[in-house]
Amino acid sequence: MNPEAKKYINRMSNPFIFWWAMLFKLPSVVFWRLKIKKISPEECWVSIPYFWRSQNPFNSIYFAAMAGAAELSTGALCQLAMTGKGKFSMLVVDFRAEYHKKANQKITFVCNQGTELTQLLDSLEPGDTSTLTMVSSGTNPGGEMVAKFFVTWSFKRK
Repeated sequence: MNPEAKKYINRMSNPFIFWWAMLFKLPSVVFWRLKIKKISPEECWVSIPYFWRSQNPFNSIYFAAMAGAAELSTGALCQLAMTGKGKFSMLVVDFRAEYHKKANQKITFVCNQGTELTQLLDSLEPGDTSTLTMVSSGTNPGGEMVAKFFVTWSFKRK
């Protein structure tokens, strides 16, 4: 892991720095109180609490709040994989969700495709593009699958 990637992990793991960065870049993350619980080159864990700001009228977590947590778990992993490796652009080009259980507790979304992502990005030459569908699985504290999100990212090496 390069020094820039280590700095990125430290910044994203520091609650104060993360909160300030998200306040200016993605304020919904602050509003919904999303937290990065763990980030490494292999995986990223993001939690979302069940409380009045993330709740819908049906007493469960609003689908958009869960989608934001799932996207953050994949996007932070993408940012980490690209850090210190030159210039890239990235964009969500497809998004799909499956809901399995009512989300009425804290949910943790995990994406563990960091190794696959790193291999893909390392194979790109300047001007090349590629896509990767990353899966973020959300579970409740009991370990039950609540939702699964499929986020397809497009990458271009500059």
